[in-house]
Amino acid sequence: MWGAAWVAAPALVHPALAQARLLPTPRQTEGPYYPVALPADSDGDLLRNGTLQYAQGQPVWVEGRVTDTAGVPLAGGVVEIWQCDADGRYHHPGDGNKAAPSFQGFGRVTLGRDGRYRFRTIRPAPYTGRTPHIHFKVRLPQRELLTTQMYVAGDPGNARDFLWNNLSEAGRAALTVPFTPSSDGPRAEFALVVQA
Repeated sequence: MWGAAWVAAPALVHPALAQARLLPTPRQTEGPYYPVALPADSDGDLLRNGTLQYAQGQPVWVEGRVTDTAGVPLAGGVVEIWQCDADGRYHHPGDGNKAAPSFQGFGRVTLGRDGRYRFRTIRPAPYTGRTPHIHFKVRLPQRELLTTQMYVAGDPGNARDFLWNNLSEAGRAALTVPFTPSSDGPRAEFALVVQA
């Protein structure tokens, strides 16, 4: 009888243990161009900087969901993105502050209960030595949880990029996403998993 109980016990426990934990999104360097001073306009629409509208590059949506490794949404967290303009320039003194004034270049959104975020920006452009990418940072009020980069699936520059090449195959799969057509323009879905 005890033998039968020990055989049955794993079947009772197994479903709880079987819930797979999500792998954390791979970390990547912040890079040299994180803003020194955050712009006055730091919302989720990088195509408008105050009253100016940016008209270069291909407008796209970048969106996704942020969860912890158990799949619980990171409600109240903050997602930041920053990237170069269509000419490969950042709003940063290290890059000569040569980015187009109409391109916001940095955005920040607070996550709702569902953990979702959404940015309006341009399809990332290359700059000297780097493949197209967008930098991401995830924060809680008291701490930084993740800094990483999002790459464009199928971009020929990926194979020449030293940071992309240093990723494992699983890391590349996690950080490299396609832009797909939608009714309001191309969009990329980029899920982020943090250890909260």
